[in-house]
Amino acid sequence: MIPHSRPTLSDDDAERVARVVRGGQLAQGPEVAGLERELAERIGVAAAAAVSSGSAALELALRALDVGAGHEVIIPTYACDAVYHAVTRCGATPVLADADPETLGLSADDVARRRTARTRAIIVVHPFGLAVDLGDFQRLGVALVEDCAQTLGATLGGRPVGARGGLAVCSFYATKLLTTGEGGAVAGPADLVARARDTRDYDERTELTPRFNYKMTDMQAALGRSQLARLDTFIARRRALAARYRAALARAPRCRVPADAGERHVYHRFVVAVEKPLDLVLTHLERRGVAARRPIFRPIHQALGLSGYPTAERLWAQCLSLPCYPRLTDGEVDTVTTALAEALA
Repeated sequence: MIPHSRPTLSDDDAERVARVVRGGQLAQGPEVAGLERELAERIGVAAAAAVSSGSAALELALRALDVGAGHEVIIPTYACDAVYHAVTRCGATPVLADADPETLGLSADDVARRRTARTRAIIVVHPFGLAVDLGDFQRLGVALVEDCAQTLGATLGGRPVGARGGLAVCSFYATKLLTTGEGGAVAGPADLVARARDTRDYDERTELTPRFNYKMTDMQAALGRSQLARLDTFIARRRALAARYRAALARAPRCRVPADAGERHVYHRFVVAVEKPLDLVLTHLERRGVAARRPIFRPIHQALGLSGYPTAERLWAQCLSLPCYPRLTDGEVDTVTTALAEALA
């Protein structure tokens, strides 16, 4: 079976982690500080705070922006549930917005329609590796949180993803662009990042304001630093795989392939749109030894029993995520494309 996702690990990764274990400093320490410094430099922001997960990073970013009870936060319905949970954990109300049919990210027009006087922030998810233009969102005059969980390393207009909003969040889960096993980060202006850093730890504080144990360990950070040093290599391979997919599927029946987006896309996912019931396609691929998936489990509005999100509904019915990660071979890409062409014929 060709997996849908898998981490890209090396002997050097293992040695970097083993060095920490042998040194005895396992919890948050100098490796975490090093990862924060290198990540901030990579994104092009003043500071970064490493935390235990991307979900934790979302929550701490919102808290750093003083999001709380009585506030609304606009989020995409066509996204991971983590964005919804982060808002509710802060005591605010998530307001779902529909997807943009071209980027698969937030629809700026729908966000503008759903903005109210209570809107405190907008979480803009850069979807599946593609950098979203923030211009229309910035003109709404609301704090922006860039969710870069799938897009670290992409650039738009010469600027890295994560450097253009109020705050950025990253995820370093096992199958993300780089991994710490579990982990994440909040990045941006020094004062806001300092607030996130302050609330990730509750120990030895004189007051009892809400705090959390959202710290990253030095073992995780050592792995992350090793991975971050190879991020450009990872991205180059992902782009090469995307080009191979694009060429092979250019004439596939009932299949729309994403256009080449240059430096704007790092292909955390290679997402195509198919005009055939997805369950049938997925079943055929599985029989041929290919694990493919919908890009998201299901739109958030479906879990809430809501309607009024037609683009997200269409994307969920048509979009298919194919295996795309640095350890995937050219031969495996050919196997995937052959199986998909058969399923669509």
